[in-house]
Amino acid sequence: MLLVSAAHADTLTGRVVGIADGDTITVLDADRQQHKIRLGGIDAPEKAQPFGQRSKENLSRMVFGKDVRVEGDKRDRYGRIVGKVWVQPADCPTCPMTLDAGQAQLAAGLAWWYRKYAKEQTPEDRARCEFEEQEARARRVGLWREPDPVPPWEWRKGQKAQR
Repeated sequence: MLLVSAAHADTLTGRVVGIADGDTITVLDADRQQHKIRLGGIDAPEKAQPFGQRSKENLSRMVFGKDVRVEGDKRDRYGRIVGKVWVQPADCPTCPMTLDAGQAQLAAGLAWWYRKYAKEQTPEDRARCEFEEQEARARRVGLWREPDPVPPWEWRKGQKAQR
């Protein structure tokens, strides 16, 4: 089911049929239309970066082949819907879609909180994202095991400079 206003999609439900990386998925809706989704509030390592593949695999375990609810009212420069992706927690088969996949990526230490876009988040979401990243750093999980992890936005700048 897809609810659409004239300007944007507020809520989209469907099945995850593709994982591009640790923060981008493809959702197939009930009308069999595919939608590229960028998880809002986070930036995962690029595939060629340390933990890039692990981030993608973690997101895949969490959402691939599962039904999700996407809440978002923005599109990025690539046309992807930017939003929260809600999924049923793997450890609770009778629960509703209560797991925020983006925050789960932060908690696993497999993404950065994307502070550049913090103003687009609610105060509650900003606080949760900041908390999850700080906790992952303190526990030294995922990419926080590295002595000096490079945020993807800095890594991308370095890649452009090399071209």
